[in-house]
Amino acid sequence: MSTPLQRLDAAAARARLTQLPQWSLDEQRGAITREFLFADFAHAFAFMSHIALLAEQRNHHPEWFNVYNRVRITLTTHDVDGLSERDLELAARCDTAFARFAAPVAA
Repeated sequence: MSTPLQRLDAAAARARLTQLPQWSLDEQRGAITREFLFADFAHAFAFMSHIALLAEQRNHHPEWFNVYNRVRITLTTHDVDGLSERDLELAARCDTAFARFAAPVAA
């Protein structure tokens, strides 16, 4: 039997975000956001494609914005109207994928 999905309160969210230091918390919205910077559009798009497949498998889809080599991702769980463990798990997977798809950024 699966555990019911629950909204994290602000204190729990802040505590859990210590494990995801690149992500920022919007307490009012109940969301976390991070911007990823890639060497070029191809790397950014490859990253987005990878995350899209992970998100689809989990039926948990990010809000995101892409311009050339930048990808900004916002995660929130609409089912609980705020932040949940689902968001933190997907954020950790985004961080892992970024390490894989990030190539050195040209100066």
